[in-house]
Amino acid sequence: MTPDLLTAWQAYQRMRVLLNGRINRELGRETGLSEADYDILFFLEQSTQTSVRSVALRCGLAWEKSRLSHQLRRMEQRGLIEKAPGAVIRLTDKGRAQIAAARDCHEAAVQRYLGDVLTAEQLAALATISGQVVARLHQDAPPHGD
Repeated sequence: MTPDLLTAWQAYQRMRVLLNGRINRELGRETGLSEADYDILFFLEQSTQTSVRSVALRCGLAWEKSRLSHQLRRMEQRGLIEKAPGAVIRLTDKGRAQIAAARDCHEAAVQRYLGDVLTAEQLAALATISGQVVARLHQDAPPHGD
């Protein structure tokens, strides 16, 4: 690894850990939701359908089947989602209210830690860089995903 690559990697790792940790703590404190709760509720809310098959949710989040199953069980127990026959998942009214509050908290944190810190050019560069890395990950993915 070149010194430049090592420096960039270490900076990225530190930013990722600190940023995810901070946003997760704020989200939990303000809304009671975990990052996993937020990811699922956001995915369901953004869907053009009123319900989503669990396999589509799993693929969309790139989660392992067992992780999703356990998380959905916990969220169903808390009344955030409901499972219907055919492995179909729906947001409940409580889930909709929670994701609305959480989205506001999440967006404010992203604005505070990225939007208020980076210039428009830096944000564009970050989006380009992220897109290139994601494209490479998809290109190099095993035939059945990770």
